[in-house]
Amino acid sequence: MRHFGRFEALPGSLDTPLALRYHGHQFRTYNPDLGDGRGFLFAQCRDDRGRLMDLGTKGSGTTPWSRAGDGRLTLKGAVREILATEMLEALGLHTSRTLSVIETGEKLQRGDEPSPTRSAVLVRLNHSHVRYGSFQRLAYHQNAGAMQRLVDYCHANLLGTGGGGAVALLDHAVTTAARLAAQFMAAGFVHGVLNTDNINITGECFDYGPWRFTPAWDPDFTAAYFDHQGLYSFGRQAEALQWNVFQLAGALRLIAPLEAIKPPLAAFADRYKAALATALLARLGVASRGEDADTALVKSIETGLVGTRMNPDRFWFDWRCGARRQASPADGLYDSADFAAFRDAVTAYDGAAPTHPYWADAAPCTMLIDDVEALWAPIAERDDWAPLHAKIAAIRRMGEAMR
Repeated sequence: MRHFGRFEALPGSLDTPLALRYHGHQFRTYNPDLGDGRGFLFAQCRDDRGRLMDLGTKGSGTTPWSRAGDGRLTLKGAVREILATEMLEALGLHTSRTLSVIETGEKLQRGDEPSPTRSAVLVRLNHSHVRYGSFQRLAYHQNAGAMQRLVDYCHANLLGTGGGGAVALLDHAVTTAARLAAQFMAAGFVHGVLNTDNINITGECFDYGPWRFTPAWDPDFTAAYFDHQGLYSFGRQAEALQWNVFQLAGALRLIAPLEAIKPPLAAFADRYKAALATALLARLGVASRGEDADTALVKSIETGLVGTRMNPDRFWFDWRCGARRQASPADGLYDSADFAAFRDAVTAYDGAAPTHPYWADAAPCTMLIDDVEALWAPIAERDDWAPLHAKIAAIRRMGEAMR
């Protein structure tokens, strides 16, 4: 409570919390008035592999960059972040982790949920607190010296490269952004607010606001009720992350020549294609059989899921290791013309049957909006956390089966 509720300094770490100032594009509109408005970097440490671990808060109160906000987090928002990070970790995504949630006892007023509502403070773990918007701010102020120092810091402390300059940093960002976009697709996940201030330089997913898991493979499915144009819809997340990388490149132009940054940017499409095949094959639980075969399989999966509009979690569950293992409510869809190409393509990938008991369950573990609301209701109504703990155990069991 002293450290993760009142934020007394951890021994050997930061003496005082650090609230960062940054800029960013929000729904592609540039905003120079951003910063850590309801959280801060609380502590830093290194894991047993020598990687830097940043402990950041969410809901810890106002900072100089809060603008008109109260700096607080609703308890429901904290629960939603627990569920998002647990589910995405189990599915193999590079994501922040939720370390702690402490209820503060305050009553908050919010316009998008019944109020007054309960308040909490959350501590998350990332490998980096440095956002694309951190570079954008330095470019905005034409501070080339600080930009070079930030690039050097990232290489030395976050990427493990020890050096390499702005172009190497951009190349790394292209790879991790393409990987993240592909992992979103394989997970059926919609982040909701892929602004440049919500993307960090290590390519981890974090800052879970209006997220959703899509109930069907619908490219137009959105998570944020205010995303009226579908800018960050399920099917446009790769486009969004590519656009963000271009904004990072624009900022790095302050210390890097234009011709040098073009090759990494041009590589995004190919890296995304390769990452998508890797992510979808991992979700299916099969090994690669070469680029041509993998491309055909990926296309057939998307054709089947789009055409039938079935729940993707059910599909991945039913076809684990490349073959049907037991009867399913979706068997009629698998026999349809939409899945004809998949039925042909997947025969070459049929592997040994999975052995974890999870794969013999009647249904997959899911995290659709109805699941989230069903878990929040007993907490809100009678302070009953047992269903949430049971769900986390089920998610972790699924993660064990996926591995």
